[in-house]
Amino acid sequence: MLLAVVIAKSLIELSLMFIVGRFLLGLLAGNNRDNNVFYQLLDVASKPALWITRKISPKLILDRHIPLATSSWLLIAWVVVVQWKIELCLEMGIAACQ
Repeated sequence: MLLAVVIAKSLIELSLMFIVGRFLLGLLAGNNRDNNVFYQLLDVASKPALWITRKISPKLILDRHIPLATSSWLLIAWVVVVQWKIELCLEMGIAACQ
């Protein structure tokens, strides 16, 4: 069970890093971000989480707000998974989690 929690935590962290990296590189690249290879790579890597958010969110939410909504629910999910991992480590013993 601990392995599944660690994998979920890692996937959430990766998704958050892809979205934040995409945002920061978009700020640095400006209008030429669509021609930037690294921005395109981050865009492809962040698409699954953005797609899930678009599917579960109402149509009222604009497309430009989807990355913020995705980051919000991923951050909440990360906190929940970290809490779950801490509880598992306390039940199993700290030595089992190192």
